[in-house]
Amino acid sequence: MSIDSLMGMELFKWVILPLLIFISRILDVSLGTMRIIFVSKRLKFLAPFLGFFEVLIWLTAINIIMRNLNNVVGYLAYALGFAMGNYIGICLEEKLSVGQAFLRIITKKNAAEFINILREKGFGVTNVRATGKDGKVNIIFMVINRRDYEKVILLMNQYHPKAFFTLEDVSFARKGFYPHKKTIRMNPHLKPLRFFRKGK
Repeated sequence: MSIDSLMGMELFKWVILPLLIFISRILDVSLGTMRIIFVSKRLKFLAPFLGFFEVLIWLTAINIIMRNLNNVVGYLAYALGFAMGNYIGICLEEKLSVGQAFLRIITKKNAAEFINILREKGFGVTNVRATGKDGKVNIIFMVINRRDYEKVILLMNQYHPKAFFTLEDVSFARKGFYPHKKTIRMNPHLKPLRFFRKGK
């Protein structure tokens, strides 16, 4: 069976073709969402890498649409794929937990034990005494790796379950103190590629 005869089939026109468009849009919009997030986090190598495949898949989807302008189901598949791609892209970024975040915790209770536990776990903590609406409070500042967020929140809920906290993305941080990681020695032949590293 030739490609032309296949494209002329009703099953292909109203089911397979819209499905291909839908999947293509999910892929390219998911990559686009992650690319934008990686750009904001200064990941200079990953962002253009994803951008290449994003545009390649988008051109494929547009080519299919332009060759089937009378297919209304294809338009719906295109729009649904775009919407779903945004959602999946955000979910993927959350799973990857790339970059750092600024965590601010405000509690009325004595935070000494909580702070000591955090430091024992390897986190860098800055504590400030301040005055809130109802009196003295402790403000705890931390810049953490995003993948450690749930670990810190579990500790906070254990020691200060009623504490107020905010979390903000950090696009760049310098000389922060983070939980210890295993040091990976770089192959001397790869040293010229160091400019690809994050934040450089």
